[in-house]
Amino acid sequence: MPRSDADADLIKGAAFLVAGFTIIPLMDVGAKDLGGQGYAPVLVAWARFALSSVLLSPVILKRGTVRQMTGPGWQMQVFRAVMLATATVLFFSALVTMPMADALAVYFVYPFLITLLAPVVLGEQVGIRRYLAVLIGFSGSLLIIRPGFQEVPVGVYYVLAASVCFALFNLLTRRLTGTSDPWVTVFYQSVVGALVLTPFIFAHWQLPDMRALGLIAMMIFAAVVGHWLLVKAYEQAPASLLAPFGYFEMVAAVILGFVWFGDFPDVLTWLGIAVIVATGVYISVRERKRKQTLRARPDPQG
Repeated sequence: MPRSDADADLIKGAAFLVAGFTIIPLMDVGAKDLGGQGYAPVLVAWARFALSSVLLSPVILKRGTVRQMTGPGWQMQVFRAVMLATATVLFFSALVTMPMADALAVYFVYPFLITLLAPVVLGEQVGIRRYLAVLIGFSGSLLIIRPGFQEVPVGVYYVLAASVCFALFNLLTRRLTGTSDPWVTVFYQSVVGALVLTPFIFAHWQLPDMRALGLIAMMIFAAVVGHWLLVKAYEQAPASLLAPFGYFEMVAAVILGFVWFGDFPDVLTWLGIAVIVATGVYISVRERKRKQTLRARPDPQG
């Protein structure tokens, strides 16, 4: 492909990704607002998955991909969906007690956890420079959490647990790449997420009022349209090239958190965010260079 075409595809992919990560934080806005009104996080998460699966059903039926639901790798699809559902409930629980930007900044330790777990889950080799970047990235999260200098909000523990689940979710997504229709994967996570959370909602059942229904509608819009934009982004350019643009989600979270709730990060939080973003971008660049090196090596069999 000519370089100009590749650059154009990267620009298109980045545009789709930035648009997606501008919309997706609206889910967090809705979850935080609903939590502040007394709606249980598990109930909010269940509504997000259940209604998303209903909206996606016509798409799956039209594409004729229902049979893939029971095809090879379905067990991994189920475990992946469980990890996402767990991460969602934990993160929504954290938002009840934390500003959005702080919670999302701590949540972004998951790329570092992916680096640490990749040798175990994917059999990938990780060099010393990426391990050092992981340590620096974790130090950025400590600037936000500040253990010992203040009482650590309980939400921080929820976020850290959520980031572990989300790291596993992403690693399993990598394992499934090329083996399943992307829309089937998105539909799977919605259906399984709803089913897994259903037993937990009865103790917290609460009929939503009109404001809550509006917030839930906003969350479903953000989930469906936002993830569709991400799918379109990765159709245009490789994930390794687009990875740095994913940190725009933090920018969107800061803006929305300030506009909606009046929250704005302090200086140390901004410093922590800067460290996390810088090391995250470094890791993604190193990963891309590693893959380019592997592809450039001559085949010993050839």
